[in-house]
Amino acid sequence: MKKKLPATPTQIQEVTSFQDLVATPFQGAVNALCWNRTLKGDFSEIANKLVCNGTMATISSAELLELQLSEQGQLARETLLNDLKLLEGYGAAPILNVIEHYERDEDFPWFPTDVYSFHVDRSPVPTDTFLCTYYGAASDFLPNEQAIQKILIPEIRAELKKLYQGEEGAGFEDFLSEYFFDLHYQATPNAQPINLGIGNLWRLAVDHPESKVLPCVHRAPEEKDGERRLLLIC
Repeated sequence: MKKKLPATPTQIQEVTSFQDLVATPFQGAVNALCWNRTLKGDFSEIANKLVCNGTMATISSAELLELQLSEQGQLARETLLNDLKLLEGYGAAPILNVIEHYERDEDFPWFPTDVYSFHVDRSPVPTDTFLCTYYGAASDFLPNEQAIQKILIPEIRAELKKLYQGEEGAGFEDFLSEYFFDLHYQATPNAQPINLGIGNLWRLAVDHPESKVLPCVHRAPEEKDGERRLLLIC
């Protein structure tokens, strides 16, 4: 049975197949496509059996195939392998991660630039971001009209100018880009982030030179205590 997404802004368009996910163009306000799925199988079994010696690990298809799994775990593995195959066939380079937590940015505590902050992805060439959370906390999406670029907030901009130790101009703008400050956003008052859900495969618009739409603002979630995340991203 198809899951019902939360009330969605006009930026999200739902599709019913992988082919539609990769073939539907971003246009107008739409900068996020969702293949809304309810998956079968026990993904928690896989997440908990995978070896993670640090805060996160990248898992290969070979490592998945080596796992001794229950019948429900095998169903989950088939989905993971199929998603990897679909994206690789499309020409993408998907990565499957098991995550305890991401590293926090401690260089600028007043302006963290880690993935827990609302941000957009950037690329020098045309591309999109694909992601799917199979187990654990899922990422959040923020409608563009409910986000403000942090470098435009006067108090933050003033602190950045102190850090730059110079006046505004081309050099300052280059500085903001070099340290990724310009990729990060703050939710407006009364903003309502939308959770991307479990099992849905998303395609998000990226900031690149040929993009005709706004990039999608998103963030990694705070992990739940003692619970890993199983995430595909590319």
